[in-house]
Amino acid sequence: MNKQVDAPLERWLATMALVIISLISLANVVVRYFTDASFAFTEELSVFLLVILTFAGASVALRRNRHIRIGFLERLCPALRTPLIIVQWLAATLVLGLVLWFGGQFALEEFQWQSESPGLGLPNWWYVVWLPLLAVLMFVRLCQMTLERLRGSDHDEP
Repeated sequence: MNKQVDAPLERWLATMALVIISLISLANVVVRYFTDASFAFTEELSVFLLVILTFAGASVALRRNRHIRIGFLERLCPALRTPLIIVQWLAATLVLGLVLWFGGQFALEEFQWQSESPGLGLPNWWYVVWLPLLAVLMFVRLCQMTLERLRGSDHDEP
């Protein structure tokens, strides 16, 4: 039986994001029901928290080796397993590198321009800086998963 691996920081981030989204959405519905008005900030905050939830959840999936990939070739030709794992790592590293680069550039520009969010008037870089930070965290989890797969300890086997 495979040992259960985890990503506690990402699980906590995803849980908190989901709880907060649920609470502000519920509050917004209740207020709208009783007053015919709604909180203006809920959409802005919900979108930000959904980004956090998505990246944190993707990081947990990476750590647990649960991302969708085509394993058919690995099973068809076991000799190709190691090169395919390396190609998968390279492709994911490229994507995460692009997110890190462009997300970092975007966050820096938002910081330099001192632009503010339309709903709450908070600095936009507060929202955007999470893209490169979570991309780095995902890269760490990707490397952990790849090393385990190369050692032959896949976690996605039943």
